[in-house]
Amino acid sequence: MKGPNLSAIAVKEPSATLFLLLAAMAAGIFAFFQLGRAEDPSFTLKVLTVSAAWPGATAQEMQDQVADRLEKRLQELPYYDRIETQTRPGFLTITILFGDKASPKDAPELFYQARKKMSDEAINLPRGVIGPIVNDEYSDVYFSLIAVQAKGLPHRALVQRAEAIRSELQRVDGVKKVALFGEQRPRIYVELSNRKLATLGLGADAVLGALANQNLIQPAAQFETSSRLVPVRVTGGFDDLDAVRATPISAGGRVVRVGDIAEVRRGYEDPPSFQVRHEGGEAVMLGVVMHPNYNGLTLGRSLNAKLDEIRTRLPLGVTAAEVADQAANIAEAYGEFMLKFAVALSVVMVVSLIALGWRVGIVVALSVPLTLAAVFVIMLMTGRQFDRITLGALILSLGLLVDDAIIAIEMMVVKLEEGMSRIEAATFAWGATAGPMLAGTIVTIVGFLPVGFARSTAGEYAGNIFWIVGFALLVSWIVAVYFTPYLGVKLLPDIKPVAGGHDAIYATPRYEQLRHWITRSVAQRGRLTLGVLLGMVLAAVLLVVAIPKQFFPISDRPELLIEVYNPHGSSLVATRSVVEKIEHDLLNRPEMKAEIRYVDSYLGGGAPRFFLSLNPEPADPSFAKLIVLTHSPAARDRLRLLVQKLAAEGHYPGARVRALSLLFGPPVPYPVAFRVTGPEPDQLRRISAQVAKVVRANPNTVAVNTDWGDRTPAVTLQFDNDRLRLLGLDPASVARQVSALISGTTVAQARYGDRTTDVVVRTPGAERHALGDLGSLVIGTANGTGVTLAQVAKIVPSSEDPLLVRRNRVPTMTVRADITKGIQPADVTAAILPKLQPVMDKLPAGYAIIAAGSVEEAGKANAALAPLFPIMIGIMLLVLMLQTRSFRMTGLVFATAPLGLLGAIPALLITGFPFGFNAILGLIGLAGILMRNTLILVDQIDSERARGLGLEAAVIEATVRRARPVLLTALAAVLAFLPLTLSSFWGPLAVVLIGGTLVGTALTLFFLPALYALWMVRRAA
Repeated sequence: MKGPNLSAIAVKEPSATLFLLLAAMAAGIFAFFQLGRAEDPSFTLKVLTVSAAWPGATAQEMQDQVADRLEKRLQELPYYDRIETQTRPGFLTITILFGDKASPKDAPELFYQARKKMSDEAINLPRGVIGPIVNDEYSDVYFSLIAVQAKGLPHRALVQRAEAIRSELQRVDGVKKVALFGEQRPRIYVELSNRKLATLGLGADAVLGALANQNLIQPAAQFETSSRLVPVRVTGGFDDLDAVRATPISAGGRVVRVGDIAEVRRGYEDPPSFQVRHEGGEAVMLGVVMHPNYNGLTLGRSLNAKLDEIRTRLPLGVTAAEVADQAANIAEAYGEFMLKFAVALSVVMVVSLIALGWRVGIVVALSVPLTLAAVFVIMLMTGRQFDRITLGALILSLGLLVDDAIIAIEMMVVKLEEGMSRIEAATFAWGATAGPMLAGTIVTIVGFLPVGFARSTAGEYAGNIFWIVGFALLVSWIVAVYFTPYLGVKLLPDIKPVAGGHDAIYATPRYEQLRHWITRSVAQRGRLTLGVLLGMVLAAVLLVVAIPKQFFPISDRPELLIEVYNPHGSSLVATRSVVEKIEHDLLNRPEMKAEIRYVDSYLGGGAPRFFLSLNPEPADPSFAKLIVLTHSPAARDRLRLLVQKLAAEGHYPGARVRALSLLFGPPVPYPVAFRVTGPEPDQLRRISAQVAKVVRANPNTVAVNTDWGDRTPAVTLQFDNDRLRLLGLDPASVARQVSALISGTTVAQARYGDRTTDVVVRTPGAERHALGDLGSLVIGTANGTGVTLAQVAKIVPSSEDPLLVRRNRVPTMTVRADITKGIQPADVTAAILPKLQPVMDKLPAGYAIIAAGSVEEAGKANAALAPLFPIMIGIMLLVLMLQTRSFRMTGLVFATAPLGLLGAIPALLITGFPFGFNAILGLIGLAGILMRNTLILVDQIDSERARGLGLEAAVIEATVRRARPVLLTALAAVLAFLPLTLSSFWGPLAVVLIGGTLVGTALTLFFLPALYALWMVRRAA
């Protein structure tokens, strides 16, 4: 290699080299303890939500009058990808997702622009719309969830206690914010009996107006004296229940008090919009968010210490239980990976010691901690931390980073055996192998380039594989050419020259046997090459046909998720009834209770995001999610089967209950899904029913459903406008009174300290729930008399959609399904698609059926990788050309890239691992490893030919001379990858690399010489 000889500098300046070695080790130790710890890598979810409420509006009105206007403005944003909108009667949620081309740094500006556009559009929305409310913290991951409970304590007092705990937790170092979930807003209820109103001849409007006017804060007057302004204040605002009761009402020439005709009492939001339960009892939940890149283990210790201190001061009966502790997950994951890391490190060092001898092995073994120390420093400087991806990449690197050190020290030993001095032997490797080693290292690193620069969520999640492997391999090359020669000079034993020199070293019986096998391979090069090509074709066929496909694997975390879907339009009371049954079974059935540590329930919406890939579901009173913390992943799986069995047996009638585990990678709500899009809802329902029938016919699908659900009953009031005018009424007045009498209307607010309490007028529960009495409701008129609702309106039964979903402003109904255990989503989807083709062929214009679910997400991830493959190939070819300076040699080296299939596919078949995103990364990395081996072998062949050997003789001798380092590096790599096979996340990648490395070693020793001889025969002729 041209340029300054780093090996010579290292051995000629031993003091400086020793100083740099010790400094690198010390810096690495310091960096190791400073690096942050996390379970999973942080990646930016470029998602925000927008919500709005319009009491009294139907789902269709919410969609047409509110959602459509907001969607149009959101579509103007840069990097816009898609909008998903859910509208329900009186409420909507819009989720906007930005494209993968937007970098994480773009997210704050995009969120600001979205918030600004929503604020600008608010003035154009219909009167009565509340919002739009922008949530740009949707992607926050809660490091810790703490359930605060107190049996018998009033809810308001419990919230105050939780607020006090929240204030103390907020002051802990590393805490970014603390959120409160499950608070029920206090209310003052004024319950008017419709019968009493009818007896008194009063209408609800008189009560509503009196309460609203009594509590308004109005500017009364202001005196301007010669020296100052003196305001005149008025009293009358509500500050307690007596003030509400004392509110006078004038009707029909008389004055009555609210307390005379209504019951005034305190309460809470009824029905509640969102509720939290812990261990079967009501609770409020505190969610702690950690500062980015903070050490999760340190924060966990700080939080535990603070919580222990807080618990000592809590009153008797008040508990604060930590139900989600990211620190524990980090400690478990970090401990597991550090154990695997230590095992892999030990294996690599032991292989070096045994195979190379004690003193030689020590030199190679020392290169490992030295390389890792430098990598830790680089990680600290570049803002990376220890997490699932970086730790796995470090273990992955362990199998590769000793390659250069083995090559360098093996070359030094050989030269010492040939009779060179220590200094000459130490510096020889620079000119002989430094160039090919560097080129091979770069080619290996470039093999992981697509995942490092992929513009996708999956790419951002796993991108550090490229960077960590790149750091490790580049540093390992520097260690091999700079520090290893120095260590070799200092630590190698006295090696006596071998009589006969270079040729005699490789003339032992074992080398002769190997030479015989390689000679036969070269002689049979045509047949061998054809056989390998046929094997590659067979491997490719097996990959397509026999190996199950998967996007990302199931997480090994112990949480079980139970989702409860009541029919759309169900009340939270009905949902709570189902949840209480499930909780009772979980906490009281012996076979289930034994598997459980905690049960937390979230009613009316999804759980807070305590796991990066868990998307919180939007507000919906018919939905609930239970998070069950089990003792282990095995316990989770057993409990999942028990819950599914109970649901299948009809223990929870009227509700759809699904039990599932957390998944790695981007969020995928359902493994199998098909979107049906088109303009008309009725047509969508018809097509979706056909799609659902096809999906249900597949034996591997379970609980097939659609996201819209069935239409729900409604009542329409058709007003007699002429009669309304004669009575001095209008539709708005009647609607207001009907709303107050049935569901309740907020007319004022009472103020207590820093909190406000809504004053709600409604009828008592018995009258509120009597649908048959709707026509007898008393409506107050302008002259103070009352008429029944049936006298001014016709009551018409009807039905409506309880939920409307749009995607990019196009109505979209999704057919969704779970799958049986052991089957992969991609295989089920692939089996269903041909059966759907007849339905697709008959679709009306403007309608489409699109495969969604994990298949769609996998397609996005692969599509993000695809544009980078030409760049990867171009860089590889450039490096190969600069090293070989030959089109034929560049082509030969590059042609070996796909040979990894021969080992990877059988390995996946034997182990049963699916082929997914991680396995793809393994194949990409394996291609780089194989080309690296080929490149170094080709360079050795050129050296042998330069010594005067013929083509075949040079190929055979070069392979013999490369055999020992090839076998040693392969053995070290395979044994280093073995611990990763026990990981649910890294298992497929490790199996691919192990299988590919084992077969790749055989290819390097027997097939590559044959391929080289066949490739170059015409040129030689």
